[in-house]
Amino acid sequence: MKAQYKSILKQILILLAALAGALLVGALFLLLAKSDPIKAYGVMFKGPISDKFGVTETLVRAVPLLLVGLGIIISFRSGIINIGAEGQILAGAIGAAAAANSFPQLPPVLLTLLVFAAGMLSGALWGGIAGWLKARLAVNEILSTVMLNQIALQLYLFLIRGPLIDPQEVSYGTGVPQTALIPDGIWLSKLVQGTRLHTGILIALVLAVLVYLFLWRTSIGYRMRAVGAGPDAARYAGIKVERYVVLAMLLAGGMAGLAGAVEVTGVHHRALEGISAGYGFSGIVAALFGRLHPLGTIPAAVLFGGLLLGADMMQRAVSVPAAMVMVIQGLVVLFVVSSDYFLLKNSAAGAGLKGKLFGKKMTAGGGK
Repeated sequence: MKAQYKSILKQILILLAALAGALLVGALFLLLAKSDPIKAYGVMFKGPISDKFGVTETLVRAVPLLLVGLGIIISFRSGIINIGAEGQILAGAIGAAAAANSFPQLPPVLLTLLVFAAGMLSGALWGGIAGWLKARLAVNEILSTVMLNQIALQLYLFLIRGPLIDPQEVSYGTGVPQTALIPDGIWLSKLVQGTRLHTGILIALVLAVLVYLFLWRTSIGYRMRAVGAGPDAARYAGIKVERYVVLAMLLAGGMAGLAGAVEVTGVHHRALEGISAGYGFSGIVAALFGRLHPLGTIPAAVLFGGLLLGADMMQRAVSVPAAMVMVIQGLVVLFVVSSDYFLLKNSAAGAGLKGKLFGKKMTAGGGK
C-alpha cells in the first residue's frame, strides 16, 4: 500500500513538473513577444479563482473536458488513439439541436432524453466510422479521425448556414450561422444563479464513476482493456478484438457527442459556430493528465478548465497575442504527453499507447 501511494505521489510530481516546464518555456516566448510573463501568469492563475465568476466559469469549461476525457480514456485504454473528439462534439451538438427543434411539442422530460440520445448517437456514429475502418480495413485511426474532424466541421458549417439556420437570421437578412434557440423547457438548470454553471457538471461526475465501474468492474471493460494491452494476446485468449475496437470508438464518440449536447442545452441553447472551442483536443490532455483514469480526470478537467479560462483572461488583461495563448496551450500538451511516455511505461495502457506513439512493440499485461 505504501509503495502504491509513493507511485501516485511520483506521478503527481512528474505531471506538475511537466506543467511547470511548459509554463517556463512559455515565459520565454512571452518575453520575446515583449510581454511581462510574471504579470501574465499572475492573471492566468489568479483570474479563475479570484471570484464567483472565475470559479463557475472554470467548472463550466471542465464539463466538456471531462466528458471528452472519459471517451478518450475508453478508446485509449482499448488501444485506439482517438484524435476525432472535435468532430464528434460537432456531430453531437448538431444532432442535439436538430432533435430539439424538430420535436418542440414533446414534454420537456421526453424531449431532454431525446436530445441527449440524439447527441450521443450522432457522436457515436461519427466515432464508429473510424472504429469500423480500423477494425475491418486496418486504416490508421489517427489519420481517419483527423480527417473525419475536417469532414464534420464542413458538414456542421453547411447545416448551420443552410438547412438548419435560424429562420430569424434569414428573415432579418443577418445570416449569422446558428440554429434557432432550442425550447427553454429543456435548458439545463443553473446551479448558481447569475452564472453559467449548470447541472451538466453533475451528469459528467456521475458518468465518470460509471465509466470507472464499466472499465474495471465489468467483463466487457476487462476485455476492452485487454485488447488495449495486447491485441494479439487478447485474440489468442478468444477475445474478438475487432468487435471491441468498434465498441470503444462508439462509446468514445458517444461521450464526445454528449459533450456537444450538453454545450447546446446548458450553455449556448443552440448550435453555433465555434461551439467546440477546442475541447476535443484539450480533453485528450486532461485524460492523459488524469493518468487515463476516470476519477483522476475529474481534477485534471477542472485544472485545464481553469487554464483555458486563465489564458483567455491573460490575453485580454495583458494584451498577449492570441497566437501566444495557443503556443502556451501547445507547450502544455507537448510536455504532458512527453511526461506520459515515462509515467506509463509500466502500465498496460501505457504499453499500448507507447507502441502507437513511439513505434515500440505492444505487450500484454495487467495493472490499473
